[in-house]
Amino acid sequence: MKHVIIGTAGHVDHGKTLLVKALTGIDTDRLQEEKKRGITIELGFAHLDWEDGTQAGIVDVPGHEKFIKNMLAGAGGIDLAMLVVAADEGFMPQTVEHLGILSLLGIREGLVVITKTDMVDPEWVEMIREDVKEQVKGTFLENKPIMGVSAYTGEGIAELREHLRQLVQKTEEKSLRTPFRLPVDRVFSVEGFGTVVTGTLIEGCMNEEEVAELVPSGLTAKIRNLQVHGKDVTTAYAGQRVAVNLAGLKKSDIQRGDAVAKPGTVHTGLMLDVRLQNLKGSQRVILNNSQVHFYHGSSVLLAKVVLLDRDKLEPGDSCYAQMRFTDPISAKSGDRFVIRFYSPLETIGGGVVLEDNPYKHKRGDRKVLEALKIKESGSGDQKVVQAVAEEGITLPDSKKLAARLAMEEEELQQELERLLSRGRLLEILPGRYLADSVLDKQWDNCKKLLEEYHGKNPLHFGMRLAELRQKLFPKTDLPITDGILRKLQQEGKIKRVADRYALQDFEVKFTKRQNALKDKLLKIYRDAGLESPSTDDLWPMFQPKEKDECKQVLESLVTGGQLVMLSPQIVVYKDVYTALVDKLQEWFASHETITLAEYRDEMNTSRKYSQAALEYFDRNHITKKEGDFRKPGAEFPTK
Repeated sequence: MKHVIIGTAGHVDHGKTLLVKALTGIDTDRLQEEKKRGITIELGFAHLDWEDGTQAGIVDVPGHEKFIKNMLAGAGGIDLAMLVVAADEGFMPQTVEHLGILSLLGIREGLVVITKTDMVDPEWVEMIREDVKEQVKGTFLENKPIMGVSAYTGEGIAELREHLRQLVQKTEEKSLRTPFRLPVDRVFSVEGFGTVVTGTLIEGCMNEEEVAELVPSGLTAKIRNLQVHGKDVTTAYAGQRVAVNLAGLKKSDIQRGDAVAKPGTVHTGLMLDVRLQNLKGSQRVILNNSQVHFYHGSSVLLAKVVLLDRDKLEPGDSCYAQMRFTDPISAKSGDRFVIRFYSPLETIGGGVVLEDNPYKHKRGDRKVLEALKIKESGSGDQKVVQAVAEEGITLPDSKKLAARLAMEEEELQQELERLLSRGRLLEILPGRYLADSVLDKQWDNCKKLLEEYHGKNPLHFGMRLAELRQKLFPKTDLPITDGILRKLQQEGKIKRVADRYALQDFEVKFTKRQNALKDKLLKIYRDAGLESPSTDDLWPMFQPKEKDECKQVLESLVTGGQLVMLSPQIVVYKDVYTALVDKLQEWFASHETITLAEYRDEMNTSRKYSQAALEYFDRNHITKKEGDFRKPGAEFPTK
């Protein structure tokens, strides 16, 4: 499933919030002051769901000039923009400024929505449409759709929803392969839970119970709980609006502008090397040593602009520059930023971070300029990425790569860390690397295999792990195969159900009659406990015409883990199986070995059932048989 954020942008009182409500049914004006004044002050959030399962988050950003800081905080997480223009007013100063900001932040997909069409006649709407076409020329919105709507009458809303669905499906998602990072735009306390922060997860996957670092402070905390659209989740993905409950941190420890990140993956310093762009429509020339407000994620800092190859940057031009800060900034190469003039406050430019941990440069240094050119082109990364890619799924370590590339291992390690932070390489096992292009190829193969399997076995919850390993990674070490599958699972592409894997969006769909058979089967096995009927004794409990379909449903319940097949004749309910494992754990807490007779007595059952259980444990490496004794096996669960 895609995870995309749609952002509104545009002048104050042009109907952004009412448009979001018409699309989603959610009122994003959550503050009393916003209700009173009729304008959005803080960021507002909603979610848009379509019948085919497509989903998107919506960030409703403020339009008023005084609240441009909040607008910038929201715009940093946007994948797809809706530039809103009111039919009764047309393009206004903040519309122009917002469009410039969206362009500087690298947004490439979007559309223009003309609101309040009910307030003017059709000829006027067409005139506004033509003006909009002129205003967006040369921007990412040139030749993009311009749609007219009325949130009051509902005119055009259904068509806009459908067009947004199509745009969401083709919009490129944020990287799930980089370490997680979430710029904080709200901090609050919840009684009984503690400190909660919210923001848009701009990269990576965030999991419950993971340790997170707060940057730039360096404080660490465990992620106690995650919520997306108000629902608890165990994993949040880049492109989602997320609420994060951080254990052990006080509200006063965190402020808007901080970021929650995977520990050790975001550098904090006082300088950044950048490619700086002066907006074409800017009324300002950026002079060397200019003081500016620097907007990055949800943070705002004062910075001095050091132009590295000139004394001034004219509107429409760009150059290499070094930004020097009075307070620490936490950023990564590739991050986008916006700058506003120191006084009066107006957006003048922005750009992209090329180096997040630079030395202090002298102006006019040709070696520095050449190095930044190489970093901007990415050509310096290519030889390392190519070397890792040529190793395929063998997962080379840094020692092997250093010898192959004739590089010092310390120098290579710095390159590897930078490529990991950008998602070009992945550390599948500790100290062993995979190229992102190789993982993409493995995903294509995996997707094809599982699609074929689901087509042939629609009632199975997935393909057995052993079968998937053998077909996808023949003659490959198990730690590597499991590491790659685990990575695909972390990215939300596949899911594990019991001992099987399935595509993330696959669901078993029972007919009404199959649901009735399922309920009856589960009741039989739940009521029977360990001494359940053999499969031969099971079929007479159903009508003869139900036998074949009943076998399919039984197999489906086994693949989904609701039932466990100890042997072809002995099937037990999942809670019964859990009790079998619990008893084994209790025994091995004080014994080194167990015999069949001892386990039979512990379970207070017959030899038939205890033997079936132990043999199942042996096959699945939960126990290891040595003569008449059994010991814990490689897969023995530890509490």
